[in-house]
Amino acid sequence: MIVNYFKTAFRNLTRNKSYTLINIAGLASGIAVCIIIFLIIQFQTSFDDFHKKKDRTYRVLTEYLHADSPDIFYGHGVPYPMPKGLKTEFPEIEEIAPIYADQNNQILIADDNGTVVKKFKENTGVFFTEPSFFKIFDFPLLAGSYESLKDPNNVLLTKATAERYFGDWKIATGKTIKLKSYSTDVLKVSGILAEAPANSDFQLKLAVAYGTGFTQNYITKSTDWDGTSGSFGCYILLPPNISAANFNTQLRAYSKKVKSPQNKDSHIIQSLSAVHYDTQAGDYSNKTISHELINVLWLIAAFILLIACVNFINLSTAQAVNRAKEVGVRKVLGSNRWQLKTQFLIETFLIIFISVILSIAITILALPYVSKLLELQVSFNLFTNGSLLLFLMSTIIVVTALAGFYPSIVLSRFNPITALKSKLSAKSAKGISLRRGLVVFQFIVAQALIIGTLIIVKQMNYFVNQPLGFDKNAIVNVPFPSDSLGLSKLGYLKKQLLSVGGIQRVSFSSNTPVEDDNDMWTNFRYDHAVKETDFYAISKFADNEYIPAYKLPLVAGRNLQPSDTAREFLVNESVVKSLGLKNPEEILNKEIGMWGDQMKGPVVGVIKDFNDRSFRRDLAPMLITSNNRLYNQAGIKLSGTNMPDIMHSIEKTWSSVFPDFVFDYQFLDAKINSFYKQESQLSELYKIFAVIAILLSCLGLYGLASFMAVQRIKEVGVRKVLGATASNIVYLFSKEFIILISIAFVIATPIAWYFMNKWLQDYVFRIDMNWWLFVAGGAASVLVALATVSFQAIKAAVANPVKSLRTE
Repeated sequence: MIVNYFKTAFRNLTRNKSYTLINIAGLASGIAVCIIIFLIIQFQTSFDDFHKKKDRTYRVLTEYLHADSPDIFYGHGVPYPMPKGLKTEFPEIEEIAPIYADQNNQILIADDNGTVVKKFKENTGVFFTEPSFFKIFDFPLLAGSYESLKDPNNVLLTKATAERYFGDWKIATGKTIKLKSYSTDVLKVSGILAEAPANSDFQLKLAVAYGTGFTQNYITKSTDWDGTSGSFGCYILLPPNISAANFNTQLRAYSKKVKSPQNKDSHIIQSLSAVHYDTQAGDYSNKTISHELINVLWLIAAFILLIACVNFINLSTAQAVNRAKEVGVRKVLGSNRWQLKTQFLIETFLIIFISVILSIAITILALPYVSKLLELQVSFNLFTNGSLLLFLMSTIIVVTALAGFYPSIVLSRFNPITALKSKLSAKSAKGISLRRGLVVFQFIVAQALIIGTLIIVKQMNYFVNQPLGFDKNAIVNVPFPSDSLGLSKLGYLKKQLLSVGGIQRVSFSSNTPVEDDNDMWTNFRYDHAVKETDFYAISKFADNEYIPAYKLPLVAGRNLQPSDTAREFLVNESVVKSLGLKNPEEILNKEIGMWGDQMKGPVVGVIKDFNDRSFRRDLAPMLITSNNRLYNQAGIKLSGTNMPDIMHSIEKTWSSVFPDFVFDYQFLDAKINSFYKQESQLSELYKIFAVIAILLSCLGLYGLASFMAVQRIKEVGVRKVLGATASNIVYLFSKEFIILISIAFVIATPIAWYFMNKWLQDYVFRIDMNWWLFVAGGAASVLVALATVSFQAIKAAVANPVKSLRTE
C-alpha cells in the first residue's frame, strides 16, 4: 500500500512538471535560507560554551551614572586597582583575572646575534594576564606551564602564532621575542597554547605575564578608582554558593567606599553567558550581537519559509480543479478521505524531501559567500552537527504538515458525482478567499522586508555621508613605537614626512578625533574647585598640528602652543555646557587639573562640538592637551591626488626612521566605516533576503497566473471575439493581484514603520523615515508582481481565439 502511494505520487508529480518545479524551487530556496540562518544563529549562540565553569564565570562592568542624563551606561573597562581590591575585600572569590588587551603591538624576532630577522604586527590578540585566567577559562596548553605567567616577561603563544614566528611551534619554547608597545620588552616563550576556537570572544595570540612592561610600570601601581580604560577588564570565578544578585549588592557598596564622593559610578558583575550579546558594553572581539538581532533573523527565516509554504498551498488548491476527476474515480472505487489525505500528504512529502536535498546543495554553495560577508567561520556538516540534522528533520515534518494539510483536505472532500460530471470549476473549488489571504500575507512580508532594507541602506548612507564636524578625507593614521627611543625620533620623522610631495600636515596624538571604543575618560578639577567634576570627559593628547590637520573649528580662543607636556587645554562646547557656562568665552584662561593635578593648565580654546564617536552615541565632553609620552600615532593629511605614490614615499620614510617597525596604516574614513561593519554586513544580508522574499512571492503569482490562464482560456477567446484588446485581457488578469498587493502594502507599511523606528532608536543620530521610502518599497513590489502576472496575461491575450474556443 505504502509503495503504491509513492508510485502514484511520483507519477502525478512527473505529469505536472511545471507545478512540481515551481514548488520545489520555492521550497528549496526557503529551506536554504532557513538552514543558513540556523547555522549563523547556532554559531552566534555557542560563544564560549566550551568553558566548563561558564555558569560561575563573570566579568566586572562599570555602571556609568552621568549627572546630566538619567540613563545608565555600561562599559567593560574597569579601574586599574579593581583586581587587587577584589582580592582584599572579597577573599571568598575563587579566582580573579585581570586582563589588559593591548593593541598595535610590534613583535620582533632576532637571531642568536641579536639581529632582527622577522617583524610582525599584532593589532589584536595580545592579552596581559595572570595564571588565574586559565583557571577560569579552558584554553588547552600544548607545552609549558600556565604558572610561568606569575613571573614578568614570560609569554604563552598560540600554536599558529608560534609557527608564524619560528616556523615550528615545537621549537618555540625557550625562545625570546621583543614586544614593542609603550616600552620594548624582551619576552621568553614559556609555553604554547592550542588555537582559540572561532566561537570565543578571547581570540588569543599572545598571553603575556601581567606585571610586564606597561602593566608593571603603570597599571599595577595605579590607585585611581575613578578612571577606566576600555582596554582593561577583570573576570572572576564565584563559588557555587554565592549568587550574582547578592554579590552585586556587596560590589556596589564597595564601589561607593573606594571611589571619590562626587563619583556616582558603580560596578556590577555580568555572567559570561551574557557577554556576547551585550552590544552596549562590548567585548574584546568586537563581534557582539544582540538578542533582538537574533530574534529578527529567526523571524526572517520563519517568514521566508512561510512564503514558500504559502506558494505550495496556493498552487495545490488551485490545481484541485484539475484533479477533481481523479478524486471522484478514487472515491467511486472505494477510497476514503483518510486514504486520499495520505496520498496527497505523501506527494507533499516527496516535494519537500527533494526540496531539502536541493536546499542542502544551495546552502553548500552559498555558505562560503555568507561566511565571508559576515566574517564568521560557519560550516555545514550534516553528519557531525546533530542539531542541524534534527533541524532538517523537524523542517521536513513541520513543512509537510504546514504545506500539505490544508490542500489534502480540499482535495479529499470533493463530491465524486459533481467531479465526474465535470461540473467543478475554479470558482466552485473551496479556498479562493484563503488563497487571496495567503497572497496578501506573502506580500506583507516581502514589502516589509523591502521597506526595511531601504531604510537600513539609507541609514548606512547617512553614516558615510553625514558631516562629522571635522575633516576625515585623505587623512591616513600610522602608529609608531611610543617608547622613549621612538618618541625621540618624532621631530626628525615629521621633517622627513613634510618634505614628501603631497603631504600637507603631520600631527602626533594619542588617538584620532573619533573613536568608538578606545577613549580614555576622566573627570577633572575646574577653576581650583575643591572637588572634581561630577561628569566625565574624553581625554585626548595631541600636538599643536592636531587642530589644523583635522580642521577642527575653534569657536573661542586659540590653538595649543607647541609643547611636549600638558601646559594648556582645549575643551569642546559640551564641556562648557556641562559646567553650566552660558558662552565659550567664560571658560577661557580658567585652570583645569586632571589625574590628581598631575596635568594642569589654563583653557586657551574652545572647539566646536563634533561627532567624537559613532552615531550610536551622543556628543561627549572632551579635553585635549599635549603630552608626547602618550602619543602613539601620526595623522598625515594628504593632498588627495596620486595616493599610491604618496603612500609608497611614506612607507619608505617610515621604514628608514623605524627599521624594526612594521609599517601599518589606516585611512580615517575607512576606520569610521568600520564602526558600522556589522550593520553594513547585515544590510547586504537583508538585501538578499528581501530579493528572495519578493522572488518567492512572485513565483507563487506566476504559478497562479498560469493556472488562471488555463482555466479562463475560453473566456479569453470569447472576449477577444467580442472585441477585447490585449490590454483589456492583461488588465483582466492583473487587477485582482494588484488589489491584493495594494492591501498588503497598506498592512505592511505600519508594521515596517514600527520595527524600523525601533531599530533607529539605537542611534542618537539617525535619518527621518520619509514617506517616499515606503512608497518606493510598495511600488517596487507592485511592479515586479505586475511584470510576473503580465507575462502569462500577455501570453493568453495574444493566443489565437479560434484555438481557445475549439472543443476538446
